[in-house]
Amino acid sequence: MLHIKGRTLLPIVQGGMGVGVSAHRLAGAVAAAGAMGTIASIDLHHHHADLVEQAKRVRDKAQRDALNMVALEREVKLALSVAQRRGLIAVNVMKAVTEHAAYVRQACASGAEAIVMGAGLPLDLPELAQGFPDVALIPILSDARGIGVVLKKWMRKNRLPDAIVIEHPRMAGGHLGVTRLEELGDARFDFEVVLAQSFELMRDLGLERERIPLIVAGGINSPERIRYLLGLGASGVQLGTPFAVTIEGDAHPNFKRVLAEARPEDIVTFTSAAGLPARGVLTPWLKNYLRRESHLQRCAKGSEERCASGLHCLSMCGLRDGLAKFGQFCIDSQLAAALRGDVNKGLFFRGAESLPFGAAIRSVQDLLDYLLTGRDPALSV
Repeated sequence: MLHIKGRTLLPIVQGGMGVGVSAHRLAGAVAAAGAMGTIASIDLHHHHADLVEQAKRVRDKAQRDALNMVALEREVKLALSVAQRRGLIAVNVMKAVTEHAAYVRQACASGAEAIVMGAGLPLDLPELAQGFPDVALIPILSDARGIGVVLKKWMRKNRLPDAIVIEHPRMAGGHLGVTRLEELGDARFDFEVVLAQSFELMRDLGLERERIPLIVAGGINSPERIRYLLGLGASGVQLGTPFAVTIEGDAHPNFKRVLAEARPEDIVTFTSAAGLPARGVLTPWLKNYLRRESHLQRCAKGSEERCASGLHCLSMCGLRDGLAKFGQFCIDSQLAAALRGDVNKGLFFRGAESLPFGAAIRSVQDLLDYLLTGRDPALSV
């Protein structure tokens, strides 16, 4: 079992997936089953018709941010209602997002039971969550070096992470924990290496091995893989794509179909507008973008007019800021299109591994049962 902040959970964590892919339905269902469900904080207003209507009339960043804070509060409270005091409801916040500090504070104030932060070193997360001592703080990191930096910084603030997610960039989906595509194959990210080095690091810092649960993420799609990783000393595992395609997943049915039916050759890595390597499905939009990427990067030129929404969702944006090595597209627009199931315009993030049930869309409970027991509930009726 996985122990976080005095709660005993199944050793399965549902990763945060934005825009809107993991909202209250998915996170609440996972928590209700006794595991940790995660709401992705970014742009949740897309799930609320009244807020979508208001957003159509908004071109002011502060007003749009306010709508997303309202949506985040609604989603957290709805997820807690679905969970019925079982499991754990977390909110994932990307450090690379301009309003990350506000998202953390809003999530805590709305009743989130944990904050998970990645896409950058979350060195200031303890300060951002100050005043909410019961909220678990969980950084996402990829190697022992990053874990060491965070541990030493947080220890000087008399705070320790309540858990750490170790994400393997070679297998995860969405934004990956490296700065360059060529780093994806580096052996320092292998779970065997990171876990061993992390346990050694904790011993050197005078921390008991069990004090901080380590949750590994990326490429986990079978009970055999889970048993192996728990045998290495991991306290739990995190999965994203297998949960995204469940019945309870918050995205459009077309979104689930695109992810579930993707072949290995359809899954590619590229550089996102946030400047981070990312992994997704080679849909018509992504295929067309990658064909033009070199030209677009050569022509990169910073301009406020290039911000498709005018709302500066990223602290650093390749398109808006003219950063030639970054992706030259509006990530918010493309992820929102994917949420709606628009195959021709959407950017569909996905992990690299095959899915537990292939192209079948199954329930959260079926997925958890299979991962924990190795038995497919549909075959044991």
